[in-house]
Amino acid sequence: MSNAIFYVSYKLKKGASVPSFLHASEKLNDEYMSKQKGYISWQQGLDGETWADLITFETMEDAKRVEESTDPNELAENFYSFINLMSCKTHFFSVERSY
Repeated sequence: MSNAIFYVSYKLKKGASVPSFLHASEKLNDEYMSKQKGYISWQQGLDGETWADLITFETMEDAKRVEESTDPNELAENFYSFINLMSCKTHFFSVERSY
């Protein structure tokens, strides 16, 4: 079975502090995401005003389980407070080949 990538692109809210956003991202990763079943890594990219998160999991089931989680999570709420949620686009990809 191949690894899976949960891909999300988005823009931050007007006036959002990038250093504060990155701090919230790091806390979410270190204290929650990295402890989820199948978690491998989280990369954040930036192109102009568009951010992209590529979160890699061992399986598609692991990726979808985290995305579908409805548990209240203060770390996630803080992270999402910086994001213009109307700009979010999500996709799941299976890793077909790595070089």
